Amino acid sequence: MQHTVYESIKQVINQRRAIFPPSYLRKDISKSQLIELLDCANMAPTHKLTQPWRFIVFRENGLSKLADQLAEHYKTHTPSEQFLQKKYENTREKVLQSGAVIAIVVSYSGAVPQWEELAATACAVQNLWLAASAAGIGGYWSSPGTVKHMSDFLKLAANEECLGFFYMGFHDEPARVATRKPILEKTRWEE
Repeated sequence: MQHTVYESIKQVINQRRAIFPPSYLRKDISKSQLIELLDCANMAPTHKLTQPWRFIVFRENGLSKLADQLAEHYKTHTPSEQFLQKKYENTREKVLQSGAVIAIVVSYSGAVPQWEELAATACAVQNLWLAASAAGIGGYWSSPGTVKHMSDFLKLAANEECLGFFYMGFHDEPARVATRKPILEKTRWEE
């Protein structure tokens, strides 16, 4: 039994990859399924049980609100000589193509160093990503430059920071193993 579980987990890890909104099918991700996936995120390791991750889920009408906000922030905070109408439109469209978009927020507790809170939140996102991949839902973590201007819209507290957005959607792309350099090139052994 354990061997089968290990092989399944290994397969999900090896095949997890970024799937972008143009590949998403027009298929709803139910609230109950999103809660199940977020429950997986919630099992991430956390020093002193600070559990610093917070998630704001945009779906249905919420996607339009987020799309408008992100596009307007791009327009407002991009110098006119760098502004691209196509990027403005793509900013909106990728949100609207998604079954859900989740704002990834870290809540700094002050009980541990900030890097530990960031690492714990990243672990939570990895759990979410792996669980979504296993459920046939693609996703990717995006952290646009305008994310730093989203605090008011997201109603963040003074000790909270948005680390980006996790775009999600069902897809029918074939599974493939991620490309990585061999682990032995990145490992030193002291025996």
